Order: sequence, then C-alpha cells, then structure tokens
Amino acid sequence: MSNLPRREFLTGAGAAGLALAASGRKPNILWITCEDISPHLGCYGDPDAATPNLDKLAAQGVLYSHAYATAPVCSPSRSCLITGVVANSMGSMHLRGLVPKSASVPCFPELLREAGYYTSNNSKEDYNFTNPSTWWDESSGKAHWRKRGKGQPFFSVFNFMGTHQGQIRYSRDEFQRITASLPEHLRHDPARVHVPPYFPDTPGVRLQLAILHTQISRMDAEAGRVLRELEEDGLANETIVFFFSDHGTGLPRGKRFLHQTGMRVPLLVRIPRALRAGSDVKPGSTDSRLVNFADFAPTVLNLAGIPRARSMQGSAFLGPGTASPPRYLFGARDRVDEEIEMSRTVFDGRWQYIRNWMPHRPVLQHGAYSETADVWRDLRRLDGEGKLHGDQAWLMRRTKPVEELYDLSSDSWQLNNLAGDPTHRGRIHAMSKAMFDWQVRIRDTGLLPESDMQQRAGSGSPYDLRDDRFPVSRILKASVDPNPLPHLKDRDPAVRYWAATSLFQSGEQEDLHPLLRDDSPAVQIVAAEALIRHGSSDALNTLAVQLHAPNGTVRLAAAAAAWYLGEQARPLAPAIRFAAENRAGPDYQSEYCQWAAKKTAESLGI
Repeated sequence: MSNLPRREFLTGAGAAGLALAASGRKPNILWITCEDISPHLGCYGDPDAATPNLDKLAAQGVLYSHAYATAPVCSPSRSCLITGVVANSMGSMHLRGLVPKSASVPCFPELLREAGYYTSNNSKEDYNFTNPSTWWDESSGKAHWRKRGKGQPFFSVFNFMGTHQGQIRYSRDEFQRITASLPEHLRHDPARVHVPPYFPDTPGVRLQLAILHTQISRMDAEAGRVLRELEEDGLANETIVFFFSDHGTGLPRGKRFLHQTGMRVPLLVRIPRALRAGSDVKPGSTDSRLVNFADFAPTVLNLAGIPRARSMQGSAFLGPGTASPPRYLFGARDRVDEEIEMSRTVFDGRWQYIRNWMPHRPVLQHGAYSETADVWRDLRRLDGEGKLHGDQAWLMRRTKPVEELYDLSSDSWQLNNLAGDPTHRGRIHAMSKAMFDWQVRIRDTGLLPESDMQQRAGSGSPYDLRDDRFPVSRILKASVDPNPLPHLKDRDPAVRYWAATSLFQSGEQEDLHPLLRDDSPAVQIVAAEALIRHGSSDALNTLAVQLHAPNGTVRLAAAAAAWYLGEQARPLAPAIRFAAENRAGPDYQSEYCQWAAKKTAESLGI
C-alpha cells in the first residue's frame, strides 16, 4: 500500500468530533460504490491504476485484503447488500429474475429510517425485488445527504456506473477523445497495460484493458468529488465512509465467474477518530479478515447502534461487539441473462473450492449482451482459428470440471486446478461439506430450476418455502449423487431434474424417455436436449412445445437448450422463430428467451 499523507481529522479529534462523541449522536454513514471492478486501485498494488483519491482514502482508513461479493453479478449482489441475506436464500439469485421479498426480511435502510436516519440512494437499486417507499427518503439521480433535516444523521449511497461492463467497450476514437481530456498522470496507454495470462495479447484486448483503467480513473475523480463535498459541509469528522465495488471486473473470467477475479472486490473504510470509540482501527492499515456482502448490513447497523434483523446471515466486522472472523466465505453463480448456470464456492483465505453443477456447459457461455466487446470477439475469433493455447485456451473449453481447487498463495491467477490431485482429497471433502452444510442452512433455492421455484412459491417469496414445499437436503443430496437412476422416479421434480441432468452429463439416455412426459417442464427440457443429441424425434416435439410455452422462464430454458444443440436444432426452426419473434410476457426472462432464440436463428440462418 502506498505511503500517502493522512488527513488531519484522522490524527486528532476536532471540536465537532468531540461534541459528537459526548452527545451520543448517531454517526453518518456514506457508501461510495462502483460497478464491475476487482481491486484495480493503486492502494491494492495494481500497476496500471491511477486512483489518487481512493488511494488517499485508503491511507486515511482501513484496506480490506479479503473482501468478497456473494455473487459475481450485480442484482444478486445488491439483493444481499440491501438485506444481509444471500440471494440464493431469497430466490433472487437469477439476474433480474424479480421475486417477491419476504415480509420477514427487512432492508436495512428501513431500520435506519425507523431509528431517525435520513436515507438517500443516488441512484441504482437493481435488487431483484420491488423497492417500497419505506426504504429510502429519496432514491434518484438527485438524492443527497444535503436534503436531510437539520442535525439528522444520514446514510447515503453514491453509485458510479462508469466502470460497468457496458461502459468499457467504446471505440478507439472515443478512447482517444476521452483520454485527451485527462491529465497526463491519469492517461492509460494500451501498449503498457498488463494483460492477464488467460487473455490473448491482442490490440483489442489491450484497448479494452486501457479503457477499463481509464473509466476507473474517471470514477476515482467522482469519488473524490463526493469526499470533498463531505469536507465542505464540515461532516468528515462525523461520517464513516465505505468504498467498494459490486463484484469483480466486467470481463471474461471476472463478472459471472466465481474465481477471485469475479468475486474479490476492493473495500476501504474510513472511520474518523472521533467515532472510533477506543477501537484499534488504525489509519493506513490493512485488515486480512474474511468479509463478504452478507456482513455489510449488520456492520452498518452495528456502527449506528441499531439491533440487527434476525434474518441477516452475516456478521458485523466493525463497531462494538464485532464477531470473530469466519472460517469460510461462500458464493453462488446462477443464471445471468440467457446463460443458465449453477456453481457454488467456498474460500478460507488461502484455498478456494468451486463445484459446478452444469459441467456440460462451456466455461465461457455465449451471452448476447457481452459478445460485442473486443475481448469476447478476439477470444471467439482466435479460438475458431485454432490459435489459443495453454492458459489462453482455458476460457474456450467446451466443458467444465465438476470440481475446482486453487491454492491462492502460489497461484493467484488460478490457472492450476488441483482438484484431481489425490493429496488434496481431504481438503476438498472438508470444504465441500462446509459448502453443502451452508446450502442447507441458508436453504439454497438455486437447487430448484427457475420455473420450478416460481411454481412452488406462487405469489409468495421463495425465501418462505419450508421443507414440505422445498426439501432442500434431499434435493441437494440427489444433485451430487453419482448414481442418478434411483432418483428418476422421485416425487419431487427438482430431484428428477438433477437426475436427468446427471444422465445428460454422463452421455446415458435410455432412461430419459419417460421424462419427456414429466409434469415438470424443466425436467422435460433437460431430457429432451439429452435425447435430441442421440437423434430422438419425440424429443424434438417436446422441445418445440416448450418453445411455445406461455411462461417466459420455461421458454427461456427451452431456447437455451436449442442454442446448445446447434445444427441438431434445425428441425425446430419454426418454434425457434416463434420464440424469437414473440415475447411470452413483460418479465426479463421472456426478453432473455428472445435473445437466446434470435442468436440461435442467426447462427443457423433460419
């Protein structure tokens, strides 16, 4: 970490700070957040970073070296941040798969408002459930702490979107125009950026990395502006400041991936001396404690002196009565746009274990939103030309391993999967057991196919499903059982779904024919895709019916299957065109179904 000067308010309590401590008033809390960046800051040692304002904030506060999102994409992460409940516990783990929020799960700004705080959000929400008016005093592009009542404590969020995946793929001409307006020390030269070993070293890749760091420097300036406003208002001594990103970098193997590049985030916290209340927080220090987004809500409430909600699944890492550091952190990846996926992970600080429930899908699934960016285009082009080798070919593998294990102390880029090494079987057993126990404890609704989860929850929240509607332990056990045959006739459709998926992955199909008539559309679709690969005309009819389904989530699953069937989906041309041209409903799943069907139609020329 760079040795930057500390501000005076951190080395001595001024009159305002002493008065605040003596009066027992609540501290102000400010969140400055950005999107889609890993720890790409100078204070984290990134050699390409130019982030003077955030480096200064780190020198004035605490840098967390092991801070993680709970999901590698925005809305599931934000769902957890606002509630303290992980998204796969609430059913909010699929990108923009909107679900009702359980009445038993409050959003922590509600609790702050009830305690007298002014709460403002500027301005992204994206929580995967509807925001009632009780959460924020104002949530808009004009929201600011300056609108609070006189002397009223505030919790304010400023979210900067300029580093989002969609904002880092502009043209070379636009890059040159933007960088020309920046001071020399904030400009980023594509020829000098450091290319990760899993990317090909191409002009397009270098340009996109330079754009990413340019946008980070611009975001740093915006963060600096908010921090200056805090000082101008005389509030720096009364305000605890957090800075963090919503998940990892918006590039392949970052966003959407459970590896460190998708899950690890920068986290800086500055607590003025007047508010430290005898704590051992030292400006300019680094804290290696394991922290993730489930901890943020209880931490804010703890700092504000407000009891945590019973539903919260994390622990406070700052303030009085801070909990002991956890042994493990957990994370989840589920559907993103039209990319249907399920993976889970556990970290212990040094080791990371990942389990993939859908290893038959490619490492880098095709996503219509992402494919126009230079990095994706170069990867696809070079792969088609047979020019990717070694680590650069990793992203283009057609399948994934069921298990991954990485030693982060010697393999920071996570290029050497140790899961097949028999010397690590004990570690894998312990970490996978911890992960399975966590899934049961938080009632991981990702074990249900999305349409099945919707059907079980009805008009209620998936969070409220109990064992009579969601036997989580039984479904989890079936999903990892190497012998799927006993589960094919189980009364629970999710058990049958995972049994069918397991047979699909193994290449066996003889026992799948009865599932074409299953009561569950999700089971029918996975069985149909497996059987079509072996020439079944009955299975084609089944998939055609589901491409016409009135439910957008069912239709999306069918469209995703058609995409991966490739040429074998050609007999489905009328049904694919129907799904591409007709939206099932106003939900996002229906829109993503159209994306999947359109790209399939285009690839087949139908």
